[in-house]
Amino acid sequence: MPTLSDPKTADIVVMIDDVPAGVHRHARGDLERRLLRKLDLRMSIILILYTLNFIDRTNISNARLQGFEKDLHLHGEQYATSLSILFVGYITMQVPGNMFLHWLEKPSVMLPCCMLAWGTISVLSGITTNYTGIVVARFFLGLAEAPFFPGVIFLVSKWYKRDEVALRIALVSCGIFLSSAFGSLLASGILHGMQDKLGQAAWRWLFYIEGGITISVAICAMFILPDFPYNTRWFTPEEKELAISRLAEDGHDNADELGKQTAMQGLRDAVSDWKVWLFSVAAMFQVVGQSFVGYFPTLCATLGYDTTVTLLLCAPPWVFGGMIAFSLAWYSDKKQKRYKCFMVSNALCVLAFTISIFTMNKAARYISLFLMTQVVGGYLVLLGWISNTFAREPAKRAVAIALMNTLGQTGNVIGSYAWSSNWGPTYRYSYAICIATLGVSTCMFGGMYLYLKHLNEQIERNERDVKDINELRHPIGFRYLV
Repeated sequence: MPTLSDPKTADIVVMIDDVPAGVHRHARGDLERRLLRKLDLRMSIILILYTLNFIDRTNISNARLQGFEKDLHLHGEQYATSLSILFVGYITMQVPGNMFLHWLEKPSVMLPCCMLAWGTISVLSGITTNYTGIVVARFFLGLAEAPFFPGVIFLVSKWYKRDEVALRIALVSCGIFLSSAFGSLLASGILHGMQDKLGQAAWRWLFYIEGGITISVAICAMFILPDFPYNTRWFTPEEKELAISRLAEDGHDNADELGKQTAMQGLRDAVSDWKVWLFSVAAMFQVVGQSFVGYFPTLCATLGYDTTVTLLLCAPPWVFGGMIAFSLAWYSDKKQKRYKCFMVSNALCVLAFTISIFTMNKAARYISLFLMTQVVGGYLVLLGWISNTFAREPAKRAVAIALMNTLGQTGNVIGSYAWSSNWGPTYRYSYAICIATLGVSTCMFGGMYLYLKHLNEQIERNERDVKDINELRHPIGFRYLV
């Protein structure tokens, strides 16, 4: 594989930089814009993939509104266990999945294969007849889905500069909002119109139809998704070199070269870095605070409407949340601020929880649902932040992203039991737990913000004081985004 140190590569990069300003076709700026347009167009399919990922993960909460628990004879905390067991499987495969992706170097193969697996399991979930069956199906669904999201974040971080990452992560992750909004609309239609078709309950059709859509889209994704900058088939050599050089200029190490760092070295470096563990533990508290997502239709049902109206009412808050997430990520990239955007998002979510604690007024509680959904946007900014922090070490970054998401998802296991039906319909204790955990995560990430800010000041002093450039630990101009 060609690298930046090769004479041929260097000539290409010089040509891109030094052509006359009037020759627009070969000017670096024009080529870079074409590169980003081409890449963004291909990457946009991730939005659809992630929408289906979240739909297949959360359709159980929609099925609950129309006979799911009754038909499977669930009682007590068995529904909560059915939710949480997915994340046990999810946690198990995240780090190995990203390490394997770093080794395989073929996201265009691995990610769609994960989709085929979880789509098939989603379809099979519709034929379960008891508690044991749904628990087994949900566990394997978690195993199949585990490599997808951290793999997507790693893929995005391998292509975009640090001031481009948060917006792209938000764009491709808007599937969370689309799935919650339009997934509810789709579920409303299926649950309303498919009852007793071919002798099957409507909630079973929900699993059949949505799983079948996932399988179909996964096959198409194999031909659309990119791999990494150095091995994507449909890029020209000039585009590949530009993609690599722009990342190197942004402070990424030349670790996009094959053989630069093994997956096991990345694992060793990640687990020995305390920053990775702080990000990961803080993410766990953050996800507990966001655990309302798995119970959103249930919370919306506390407004007192029937199943169809309840599912329709679920859509607008998620559309609003998606708009806020996009705006927050755009501002975060433009101003290169991560923690402050994240903190504001958490503050709005705490306000929403507080409203829901103190009133049962329908209008007030529905407005609070709008304010809750935007917190996912803050979490997406957070994912961009961790990618930025480990931008120079791809193998380590792959493990760090997966480890953060792994420990983060243990928050979903805990959070599944924070919404006991005995605490409904007010769910005051549930909201209080979420407020406390969001407070802890905000403080922990605040500590990381202050530490990285201190490192930036130290880097600036070193650049002023050190005369020999080879003694610097970071490239000239490198700063941690905070």
